[in-house]
Amino acid sequence: MPDERRGPIVSALPIDRPGKIVCVGLNYRDHAEEQGTELPSAPLLFAKWPNALIGPGEPIVIPHVSKQVDYEAELAVVIGERVRRASEENALDSVRGYVCLNDVSARDLQFSDGQWTRAKSADTFCPVGPQLVPAAEVPDPQRLGIRCVLNGEVMQDSTTANMIFTVAEIIVYASATMTLEPGDLIATGTPAGVGVFRDPPVLLKHGDEVTVEIDGLGSLTNPVQDER
Repeated sequence: MPDERRGPIVSALPIDRPGKIVCVGLNYRDHAEEQGTELPSAPLLFAKWPNALIGPGEPIVIPHVSKQVDYEAELAVVIGERVRRASEENALDSVRGYVCLNDVSARDLQFSDGQWTRAKSADTFCPVGPQLVPAAEVPDPQRLGIRCVLNGEVMQDSTTANMIFTVAEIIVYASATMTLEPGDLIATGTPAGVGVFRDPPVLLKHGDEVTVEIDGLGSLTNPVQDER
């Protein structure tokens, strides 16, 4: 992985580096059920830092401090215009486009730290791509099939219709307290099938290849390697 980046950090994005990567936890009914968690009454927001961003084909690097790195296929929203206190009726007007995202997570750090920042923001833990699809070409973001494929095996297979909170509702909730700026990313949550809750668990390891597929948005594929 290069130490310096020149030009856009991810070619799929319209800006060099998003100011914010806003994420939503437990936003699919089946994902909440697979871990025995009650459905949230409001979106559970957390953040990933921009240092985690990588593009298609770049390696996800397992840090030496973690032994439980997991995949999460997600629909990501790219904000196109400044928005504060959006209404549900106009929230989608602020969206520039949509893209595949893998919310890579170090589960051992996530469960031991008591909060998610370190587990979610390791370098390379936010693959995004392969392209930004304009919002006009996605008439309904709540009708998209979403899958994660690990080494050719389908691990997650769902639809954005299973979200607890819609894209519009997430934008309304987030913008009630924070200004969303052009280029900001919103990762809208992952469906059931993550590795840590499988029996036995299926976690990422050196040599793996993981792909996020979303209908109409393409496929985002990244190899996995150990930190050197």
